[in-house]
Amino acid sequence: MNPYALLTAAIVSELFGTTCLKLSEGFSKPLPSAGVVVGYGLAFYLVSLTLEDLPVGVVYGTWAALGIVGVAAIGIVVFGEQVDMPGAVGVALILVGVYFLNVVSEMSAH
Repeated sequence: MNPYALLTAAIVSELFGTTCLKLSEGFSKPLPSAGVVVGYGLAFYLVSLTLEDLPVGVVYGTWAALGIVGVAAIGIVVFGEQVDMPGAVGVALILVGVYFLNVVSEMSAH
């Protein structure tokens, strides 16, 4: 399977797990708490498969960065959190970093 498809699925799984973490209210709600375990478990499994084909720096950098951006977006859209200009600039810089890591840099598998 395409390693970038696996990495995308890992990121989506992490976003699911993190959203469930917020909804679990300190693991006091069973269903969202189970979602945390499933989401993070699947995310780590998929990342491990991705690491068979791509360098660890590219995989982890992309996974962490897009996880940050995704969770920030979920916070804004789902939980009504506010974003200010420095936060928006920070997110934009993270996205530029992912672009450079995956497209411009020779670290990734082109």
